[in-house]
Amino acid sequence: MVKLTEHAELSRETVRRRLAENDLKPWRRDMWCIPEVDGTYVARMEDVLDLYAEAPDPKRPVVCFDESPTQLIGEVRLPIPAAPGQLKRYDCEYRRNGTANLFVFLDVHQPWRSVKVTDPRTARDFARCMRDLVDLHYPRAEQVRVVLNNLSTHSLGALYEAFPAPEAHRILRRLEFHYTPKHASWLNMVEIEIGVLRSQCLDHRIADRDTRHPRRRDRCLASSAQCCLDPHSFSRMPANAALAFWSAAFVFGHGLPASCCVSTQPLATARSP
Repeated sequence: MVKLTEHAELSRETVRRRLAENDLKPWRRDMWCIPEVDGTYVARMEDVLDLYAEAPDPKRPVVCFDESPTQLIGEVRLPIPAAPGQLKRYDCEYRRNGTANLFVFLDVHQPWRSVKVTDPRTARDFARCMRDLVDLHYPRAEQVRVVLNNLSTHSLGALYEAFPAPEAHRILRRLEFHYTPKHASWLNMVEIEIGVLRSQCLDHRIADRDTRHPRRRDRCLASSAQCCLDPHSFSRMPANAALAFWSAAFVFGHGLPASCCVSTQPLATARSP
């Protein structure tokens, strides 16, 4: 609670003290992904959650897919290596070398993930990723169920643009797309993986696609081998709690029971396989 006191006049110091006492920072603001909650939003949300809740099926694996661009930044001046009592030093000036695109795959029920790096981010690149998924990564699966977002390139037609019709049809017969709601990327488990990738492997300047940092590469490989996300953490209760936060009027006015909208469970945790 904010404690109210009377003042004949307010000085800057008074304002500063009152804000500090109550930990108020009215000048701060966040850019946020604010969804438009409607029936389609809820239907897609529950479709994805039901998919996560199913028992693992090797013949019908569930794979989360997304893409993320990253800048390629080179050094203008050679950095000074670290020495005893001195951190590594690099110049504030840098060189822009364009961008690269990361296509990231994550198996929901297994500690497996894969990253494909390309220069562009086109529908044809997406189609090639889907072909790799069924032919290289899951050649024995009857059908691969893919959770993905609503980018215009993430479409069935992309495969017919990239391949002859018989080949596109062959690939699509082994794929089943499940789209997250618009402005609901938090439902796609691979978003967490991309966040870990950026903080552990891409947290330095990378000049080109062929540059690799051995220590960061080994750290990422070890992290991938030791843990995977728990699909059971993505359940209706925390999802509906987030849904209630965004649109209480929709949740309580259109048939979703209030009992489903109270939860303090986190959306995702890590577990050992």
